[in-house]
Amino acid sequence: MSYDSAIAIDNLGVCYRTVEALRDISLNLVPGKVTGVFGPNGAGKSTLVKAMLGLIPANTGSVSYDGQPLQHHLDKIAYVPQRSQIDWTYPVTVWDVVMMGRVRKTGWFRRFSSVSRRQGMLALEQVEMSDYKNRPIGQLSGGQQQRVFLARSLAQQAEVFFFDEPFVGVDQKTENIIFNIFHRLAEVGKIVVVVNHDLGESITNFDELILLNKELIAAGQRQQVLKEENLQRAYGGKVMFFAEEN
Repeated sequence: MSYDSAIAIDNLGVCYRTVEALRDISLNLVPGKVTGVFGPNGAGKSTLVKAMLGLIPANTGSVSYDGQPLQHHLDKIAYVPQRSQIDWTYPVTVWDVVMMGRVRKTGWFRRFSSVSRRQGMLALEQVEMSDYKNRPIGQLSGGQQQRVFLARSLAQQAEVFFFDEPFVGVDQKTENIIFNIFHRLAEVGKIVVVVNHDLGESITNFDELILLNKELIAAGQRQQVLKEENLQRAYGGKVMFFAEEN
């Protein structure tokens, strides 16, 4: 795998006033992998993604993609925040949300082309939500809402995908649909990064893991990362997690 198309994080550090949220994070996020970001509450998982995207300022370090700052490539990036950060009372339909993913390519206050509309419908079909096209977003279940925002990201036709806690409050069907799409994106060479907290059986759906607790504890394949000493450093005490059978 060529690292020219990877995201390179170099000594990234973030402070909230006097509180150190992340320190000296250095790693590569490569295409063709579904990468999970794990760690305890307050470990800096969401902070890492937000700092990479420039949503919060970094105090130290840099993040590059194709040899340029990642923030120069925002047109190639799809980001789905935590559901708790979204106003579900806002009066928009499923179709409105999905087509937000086409605004950057179309331009503000311009009519969507037939190509954009086809991409929007294709995205809804992929997440099995086309029957809900005209439903207000606030009337959907948590899992359905998450699928709609996944469809919005697919409609963007991005190269890099960031998802922050996409499995919170979703049903098993939605989780399966989301993971299937993540793997299809990886198979065609996309970078897929997923912030998650669950150390249960779903962890086997990730190709690579990043384990954080304000600093980088470990990164790489599951078997390398999920070692007892790494989990002890990250979580403290004894941690229960899903162990694959040999």
